Amino acid sequence: MSSEPLTHEPIVEISQVRELARDLVVIPNRGAELVPNIGVIGGDHSVLVVETGMGPRNGEKVLAFATEYAKGRKLYLTTTHFHPEHAFGAQAFAGEATYLVNGAQAADLAGKGPGYLEMFRGLGAPIARQLEDVEPVTPDAVYDGAYELDLGGRVVRLRATGRAHSKGDQVVTVPDAGVLFTGDLVDAGQFSIFPWFPPYDTDVSGLRWIEVMRGLVATGPKVVVPGHGDISGPQLLVDVRDYLELLRDETWVRRDSAMTQETIVAEVKALMIERHPEWVGQEWIEKGVGCFCAEHA
Repeated sequence: MSSEPLTHEPIVEISQVRELARDLVVIPNRGAELVPNIGVIGGDHSVLVVETGMGPRNGEKVLAFATEYAKGRKLYLTTTHFHPEHAFGAQAFAGEATYLVNGAQAADLAGKGPGYLEMFRGLGAPIARQLEDVEPVTPDAVYDGAYELDLGGRVVRLRATGRAHSKGDQVVTVPDAGVLFTGDLVDAGQFSIFPWFPPYDTDVSGLRWIEVMRGLVATGPKVVVPGHGDISGPQLLVDVRDYLELLRDETWVRRDSAMTQETIVAEVKALMIERHPEWVGQEWIEKGVGCFCAEHA
């Protein structure tokens, strides 16, 4: 997800597919903006796909790969949250896979999906092309809290984290492989994406996000598959938690001194870039400052 116009096509490429464990692969995003890491997780009788890519044509490519991978096994689909590059290819799976998400994400898809579709179409022709012919999708099954999906000899755990990056965030855990799919709660090599667009969308919560990250760190996965960026280990969770805590602290100490928000943004942004000069997505620092200013005690 980006707040800047995109010049390249956000296309899922079925290449460099990486096996993380037995019957568990990731189609990596290869550093392409607005392309998520996509998981395909197999069991004896079923296969779960995590994320669809943006729009029906990307969804069709992911479905074709998953169908070939499944070799006759039943297909399930889940998405980590409702944003277009993660969930707006779901229509391709209709009639082919059971689409399962948490209740808050289902509400986001229905209530906020159309607005995000129009917003993303306005980010440039390459995105608009991928979002042509998008049709709203109602999930086939909805759960609250957590759901254990039995794929046959392997149970995958889907868990709603509560409001953080979005209201409907969900993580997907493969316990026997020690693998965690985070969606955009964690993105590698970039500043955390704050979809803070007042007055239209203020659902992101930096404070709840920190709580969620502390919980994820405590789970101690072996492998972390971020929403975007390179697959990594548990240190990635620590890095994101630490960044969010620092962003909060540096914002609040300035807010307490009665600085203008413009000054707060300038100072905090400079500090964060100095701390992480290699990270991309600098435009999201300002959004994060705005969010934490609004959440200031």
